[in-house]
Amino acid sequence: MSCEEAAAQQQPEQAEEKTDDPPIEEPLSELAKGGEISPAEEPAEAVVANPEKAPVASEEDVFTYRALVLTGYGGYEKVKLQMKKGKPSIKSGEVLVRVKACGLNFAELLGRQGLYELLPSPPVTLGMECSGVIEALGEDVTSRKVGDRVLVLSRHGLWQEVVAVPASQTFIMPESMSFEEAAALPINYLTAYMMLFEMANVRAGQSILIHMAAGGVGIAATQLCQTLEGVTVFGTASASKHETISQGGVTHPVDYRTRDYAEEIRKISPKGLDVVLDPLGGSDTHKAFSLLKPMGTLIVFGAANCVTGQKKNLLAMAKTWYNQFTINTLRLMHANKAVCGFHLGYLGDDELIFKTMNTLLELYIQGKIKPRIDSTYHFEQVGDAMRRMHERNNIGKVILLPEPKAEKEVENSEEKAKSSPEQGEMDDKKEEEVKKEESSQEGVKSEEN
Repeated sequence: MSCEEAAAQQQPEQAEEKTDDPPIEEPLSELAKGGEISPAEEPAEAVVANPEKAPVASEEDVFTYRALVLTGYGGYEKVKLQMKKGKPSIKSGEVLVRVKACGLNFAELLGRQGLYELLPSPPVTLGMECSGVIEALGEDVTSRKVGDRVLVLSRHGLWQEVVAVPASQTFIMPESMSFEEAAALPINYLTAYMMLFEMANVRAGQSILIHMAAGGVGIAATQLCQTLEGVTVFGTASASKHETISQGGVTHPVDYRTRDYAEEIRKISPKGLDVVLDPLGGSDTHKAFSLLKPMGTLIVFGAANCVTGQKKNLLAMAKTWYNQFTINTLRLMHANKAVCGFHLGYLGDDELIFKTMNTLLELYIQGKIKPRIDSTYHFEQVGDAMRRMHERNNIGKVILLPEPKAEKEVENSEEKAKSSPEQGEMDDKKEEEVKKEESSQEGVKSEEN
C-alpha cells in the first residue's frame, strides 16, 4: 500500500489549453453517488515553427504532482505512482490543500481487488482521508484561510500531493495534532464513534466485543469505550499483540488464531455481551449474534473474511456468502436482540458527520483519544504499506507520505531488496499457503482493519 513510478496517460490537446484534475466530489452526502477523479492528462507538446515566438508556459502548465492511481484490479502492482500535470483548479467554495499525510484503510484493499462498490472503475486516484496545509482559496470561502492546517475527508482521490476539495470537507487540526495523527483520525474514529454511541448507545458498565482490536477501528473503539466508566472490552487479536491492546484498554484479549474466541468469552461472561462489533462477516456473524445477551446489539460493518490473498479470492467470497447471517423479525422478537448495519460511505447525513468530527477533535484536545500510528510509508512504498495491513502485521494506523523518499532511503531499500528473495516468489508462496489454509478451514479469520 513498493510502487513503480509511471508517467500519467497523455492525451493531445491544443497548446493554449491546460489540463486540470476534476475536483473531489462536493458534499459528503454525494460520496456514495459515484463520480471519479481521473488521472490528470498531460497536453502534448506543441510543434512550434518559430522557436523564438514560442509561448512561455504558465506556472499551472509546468506544475506537476505525484498521485497514487489504481490502474486495474489485482495485486499491489495495480496501484501505481504517477505524475500529474497542471495544478488542480479550484471552484467556488473549494480550497487547495498541500497534502502532508494520507490514511490507508481496509476499503482501499477491497477497492484494489474490485470489491468496494463505491469506488469508480479504474483508473482512479485512491484515498479517503488526508491532512495538509491550505495553499489557496476559491471564491466564497470565508471559513478557512491560507496556511490553515486541516484534515480532509472524501470518498476517494486524496492520495496525491495537492488536492482541490470543498471547504466543508475540511476540519481545522488542533495545534498539538501531528499530520500523521490527523490522517489517521477521520475514517476509523467516525466509524467507531457512530457505531458505539449513535447505534449501540453504549453505556457505563456494559460489555463489548471488538474484533480486529489492534487495527485502526479496533483501537479507536477501545479508546472511545474508555470515555465511559466500567465498560468491559473483549478484543480479538493474535497473541503477539495482546500486551499492546491490553495497555490500550482491552480488558480481555482473546487469541482468535489458537482458540475459539466465542467459547473463551462465554467462560468469562456466561450471560453474554451487550454489544458486538462485527467487521468479519460469514460464520463469525452467527457467533456474534449467539454471544449477545437479551437486549444486546450486533453491528455488522464489514466482510473482511472475503479478503485473503492479494487478488480477489472467489472461494473465500463464496464461503462468506454461503455462511452469511440471515434472520427474520419473529426470531428477533423472541431473542430480544438487535441487528444493525453500518457503512460510512453510504451515510448521507452531512450534519451528523460534521458534528461527530467536531466531537472527536474535542476529545483529542481533552486527551481522551489519540490515534496510534503503526508505521509510515512514502508513496513509492504503497505496496509495502498495503502488504503490512493485508498480512495483519499492523498495530494501529498505516500512513502514506506524499513526499519523495530521500536518496539514502532509496539506496537502503535497494540493498535490502538485493539481499532478500525475489518478492514475486515470496508472494506466490504466500498465495499457495493461503489456498492450502482455506481448504482445511471453514472460515478465514481476519484481524485488523
